Amino acid sequence: MLNLDSSGLLLLGCGKMGSALLKGWLANDIRPESVTVIEPNPSQWLRSIRVSLNPDSPAVSPAVCVIAVKPQIFSQAVSTVANKVVGSTLILSIAAGIRIHSLNEVFGAEAPVIRAMPNTPASIGCGVSAIVGGINARDDHLNLAENLLSAVGETVRLQHEDQMDAVTALSGSGPAYIFHMIEAMAEAGTKQGLPPETAQRLAILTVAGAGCLAKESSENPAQLRIDVTSPAGTTESALNVLMDRNSGLIDLMSRAMCAAVERSKELGNPNE
Repeated sequence: MLNLDSSGLLLLGCGKMGSALLKGWLANDIRPESVTVIEPNPSQWLRSIRVSLNPDSPAVSPAVCVIAVKPQIFSQAVSTVANKVVGSTLILSIAAGIRIHSLNEVFGAEAPVIRAMPNTPASIGCGVSAIVGGINARDDHLNLAENLLSAVGETVRLQHEDQMDAVTALSGSGPAYIFHMIEAMAEAGTKQGLPPETAQRLAILTVAGAGCLAKESSENPAQLRIDVTSPAGTTESALNVLMDRNSGLIDLMSRAMCAAVERSKELGNPNE
């Protein structure tokens, strides 16, 4: 059970990620009446639960304010709550690219601020979130943030904020890479003669099974790859293409993640 004090939780933004978090919290016994949600376009599901929705005057100084808006509308969105969130309120932001110093500029230099980056598997409770705290974030703040995010998956703590851009590129954007790999595997299977539906199902289940094996095994991914690769077999033939030093998957993934990191930095510095 997640414990909050009587002043409750304010959720700013309830799109896909905000909804995933809210569902996880409610499933872990946070009372709906202790949650206030500000969302200009609430879903039918959000309208159906007993949270306080879009109040004219949000509760002053909630225990936690979770910012779950897109970075492009961050400034406009936080302006609606900045004067209501003061004192000891923990600011927990999952807005990609928005730096801790930007959050302190809005909510005050003394505000305890934590940045987090969850990913979309949070919608089924299988996400992973990285967190890093600002100078005013104490261990109890970090523990509370971990408890809130653990409702949708696992958490890791970063050593410093500069690592967050890499996290955004790796685990934040990472599910899209995997989905595209499924698309590519299914398309390749179709070109080799499989019906599209069969190729897609095989691709999805193969990726899901390999992910579960990587998570549960005591072996590292490199060893798991070696274990399934018979000398001079079919897997080795495919890996010779995927592991090519100049055009293989490692080079391609490195370039893709570099692009994501640069975009994350741009989002955090919109005026530069």
